[in-house]
Amino acid sequence: MAANQVSCIWKNPNITRDYRTGVSLHSHTNHSNEKLQFIPAFAEKWSPMRRALEHLCTKSAIPVDFGRAYWTPPLSPRHALEVETKQFEDGLGLAALVSITDHDSIKAPAALQMSAETDGVPLSMEWSVPFRGNVFHLGIQNLPPERAQAIADELNACTTAACEEHASDLLSMLHGMPDVLIVFNHPLWDMAGWGTDRHAAAIDQFIERNQGMLHALELNGMRKWTENRYVMPLAERWKLPLISGGDRHACEPSASVNLTNAQSFAEFVHEVRREKLSHVLFMAQYAEPMCVRVTHSVLDVIREYPNYPEGWRRWDDRVFHPDRNGVPVPLSSMWTKPPEYINRVMAFVRLAENTTIQKGLRRIYPGDAELHPSEVVS
Repeated sequence: MAANQVSCIWKNPNITRDYRTGVSLHSHTNHSNEKLQFIPAFAEKWSPMRRALEHLCTKSAIPVDFGRAYWTPPLSPRHALEVETKQFEDGLGLAALVSITDHDSIKAPAALQMSAETDGVPLSMEWSVPFRGNVFHLGIQNLPPERAQAIADELNACTTAACEEHASDLLSMLHGMPDVLIVFNHPLWDMAGWGTDRHAAAIDQFIERNQGMLHALELNGMRKWTENRYVMPLAERWKLPLISGGDRHACEPSASVNLTNAQSFAEFVHEVRREKLSHVLFMAQYAEPMCVRVTHSVLDVIREYPNYPEGWRRWDDRVFHPDRNGVPVPLSSMWTKPPEYINRVMAFVRLAENTTIQKGLRRIYPGDAELHPSEVVS
C-alpha cells in the first residue's frame, strides 16, 4: 500500500478489493453538544431568519443566549455505529472499525463498551484545543480504557482554562501512548473567521509548536474539495500522513473513510503512526453538491423520530437553552408547543425535501465528482 493514497469510489469502484477493513473516524452522536452561535451570523444574511430571531428575542421571557445554547445530533451511539458499520459491511463488503468522536466527550463510546456486542469500540473524542484565543479540533482516537475518563476530564479542563501551554503538555502525554492516534481535524476550516492569511499562519504555528505530537491531517467528508485539496501540500510540508474524517452529525454515513488490512483499531493506529500509511477513500455521497448534503443533514436534525424514547423525538427535545437559573434544558420543556413563527421557519426549511427543489439545487450547484486527476490517486 502506497503512503497517502487518496481515492474516489466513483472513479474506481473496485478499489476495495485489496483491503479487508474500512475505518470510520470522526463522527458524532446525541452526546455531542453543537453550538448555536452560527445562527445570528447566518440570520444577518437571510432576512426571514433575521426577522424571526428578532421576534423570538422580543417575545422570549428569558434572554436568548446563542452563546450557551446548543443542539445535539439525532443519532444515539448505537444508531451511529450501525450507520457507519452498514456502509462498510453492506456497501463495500468490508469489516468495520468505527471511532466515534463527540465534542469533548467519551460518553458515546463508553456506553457502547458496556455491551459485549460493541465493547471493541475505541474510546475517542474530538478535543477543542485552545490556541491563540481560538480553538483547533483534534481527533483523540483510542484512549486507554483504564485512564480514558480521567484524561478526558483533564483535556476539558485545559479547554475551559484556555491554557495553550498546558495543551502542548497534554499532547506530549497522549503522544507517549503508542496506541493513541492524534488527528488534526479539518485544519483549513477557518472557524473563527480570521481570514486566510491569519488562519494559515496560526496553523503553521500550532503544528510547529506541537511538531512530532500530531500524527495526521484530516481530509474531511463535510468540507468542500476546494478546501481539502490544500490540506495535501500542508501534509507534505510537515511530513504528516493524510487521514479520513467523516464529521457525520446526521444520518448520512461518513463520506471520507480509510481502507486498511488492519484487524484491530490499535493495529490501524500503528500503521498510520509508525509506517505513515493511509488510504483515504471518498464515498459516492461526497460527489453530491455540498449544499444538497448539508440540506439533508439539516432535515435529519429537525425531523421527528416517533420510535425514539420520549423526550428525544422532536427537534425541540434536542435543542437546549439555559433556563432562568442558567441550567441548559430542552426547548420542549419551555413551551407547550413551538411558537407559530418558528413553525413557519421549519415548514419553509422542510420544503427542501421536495424532489423538484433538490433537482434544482443539483443543477445550480456543482458537486465534487470531478476531482482533478493529478490530485487523486486511483
